[in-house]
Amino acid sequence: MRWGFDWLKAARKLAHILLIELPGGDDTDIIDATLSLGHEFTFLTGDLNHYKDRPDVATRLALARGIVEVRPFDFASIEQRVLALDAVAHIDAVLCLVDTRMIEASRLAHKLSLRFLNPESACLLRDKFSVRKRLQQHGIEQPRFRLATRNDELRLGVEAIGLPALIKPCDGYGSQNIVLLRDEIDLSPLLSPLDDFLPQRLDYGLGVEANDRLMVEQFIEGPVVGCDTITVNGRHHFLGINEKVFFAPPSFAIRGGCFPSDRFDEDRIRDYVFRVLNAVGFDWGMAHVELVITPEGPLLVEVNPRLVGAKIPRLLNMAFERSIHTDLIALHLGQLQKIDFSPTQFAVSRWFSSPQYGVLKKLTLPAIQDGRIRCVEIVKKEGTPIRPPFNNGDRLGYVMVAAKERASAEALAEDFVQRIELDVETEPPAKT
Repeated sequence: MRWGFDWLKAARKLAHILLIELPGGDDTDIIDATLSLGHEFTFLTGDLNHYKDRPDVATRLALARGIVEVRPFDFASIEQRVLALDAVAHIDAVLCLVDTRMIEASRLAHKLSLRFLNPESACLLRDKFSVRKRLQQHGIEQPRFRLATRNDELRLGVEAIGLPALIKPCDGYGSQNIVLLRDEIDLSPLLSPLDDFLPQRLDYGLGVEANDRLMVEQFIEGPVVGCDTITVNGRHHFLGINEKVFFAPPSFAIRGGCFPSDRFDEDRIRDYVFRVLNAVGFDWGMAHVELVITPEGPLLVEVNPRLVGAKIPRLLNMAFERSIHTDLIALHLGQLQKIDFSPTQFAVSRWFSSPQYGVLKKLTLPAIQDGRIRCVEIVKKEGTPIRPPFNNGDRLGYVMVAAKERASAEALAEDFVQRIELDVETEPPAKT
C-alpha cells in the first residue's frame, strides 16, 4: 500500500478519486456520493461520446477535476496518462463499477499501490469458465459446465450437459445475452441456433467486443438471489440477501427485488458465498454474488466483482438508511473502519414494462401520495420502440418502496405498477 500523504488535501479532508466509466452509461450515484463527501474526481473513459446525449451525466462530468479519454483503451496508453495525472494530482483511490473495465482498473490501482481487487482475481473473474474451473478445484458445489469456442463444441457441450441448459458468454456480465434451451425441439436443425451460433461478436459498448468464448451450463430451477458483500484485506462482510423476482418465462428480465430477504437460510448462504470469494482470491472491494437456491443448498450463478448495478444500490441505501456508495468510497480510501450496520427496513423494487410491441406514446404514473414510495424513474423516452421484457433492457422504469413490513412494501409497489397507464402505438401512422 502507498501511505504517502498530501498534507494540504488531508487538512481539507479531500481525496482525489479516479473514476473509470459509469454503470449503464447514466448512473451518476457514485459521482453524487463523491461530491457530497467533498472529494474531487477525474473521469477516465474509452469513449466520451458514449455519454454525450445524457444531460444528467454531462452536468455531473462538468464538475470533474478533469476528463481523460483514451481511444483505443489499451493499457499502455492508459497507464501513461494516469501516471502523468498522478504526478500532478496525487490519486487516492480508483473506483470502477463497470465489468468490462475491471481488469484495467485493477492493474492501475496495483501500479499506484492503491486498495483494489488484485489483478489476478480481476482477470479470473472476467471469464466465467475459469471461475467454474477454480471452484471445481476447490470442491465447491456448482452446476455442470463445458467450454465452447466453436459451433461443433457448442452442440457437443449441450449434449454432454443435457437439457435444460444455458448458453452464456464467458466474458458476459449481469446475466445478459443468455440463451436457455429447455426442450428437444430447441435442438432441432430447423430451430436450433447451435450450428450457426458463432461468431456472435457481441458489442458490449465503449469499444469492447465479446471474445466469443461460450459456456454451456446446466440450468437449475429455483429462486435466484444476489448476495452483497464488502471485503477488506481478505476479510469478508455479508451485507444481506437480495431476493429477485423475474418476469414470466421465457424472459430473463428481473421484475424486481427485496432487500433484505427473510425467506432463506442466511447462515448457509453466507458460508457458501465466502467459500466462493475465498476460492477466487477476492481480497478487496464490494461484490454481488448471484445464486440459485436448491433444496440441496445454494449454487453459484455468477460473481460480479463490484458494487451491484441496475439501481439496486438504492435499495441498499433505503434498507440501511445510509449511502452504500459513501461506504464504497471509504472502503477504497481505507477509511471504512467498522462494518457493523444492518438493515432497519425492507426495500422493494418493481420494474414496469410493455405487454406488447410498438412505440411508446405516453406513460402516465399514478398519483399516489405515500411517503413509503422513495424513488420512481422512467428509463424509456416517448417515441422509443418498446416490446415485452425479454431482457432487462426492455424495461420502462421502476418504483422503489421502503417500509418496516415486507408485505406492505411489496403490496404498495405492486399496486403502483398496476395503476400505470401505458399508451402504445402498435401500428405506423397513416401517411398524409
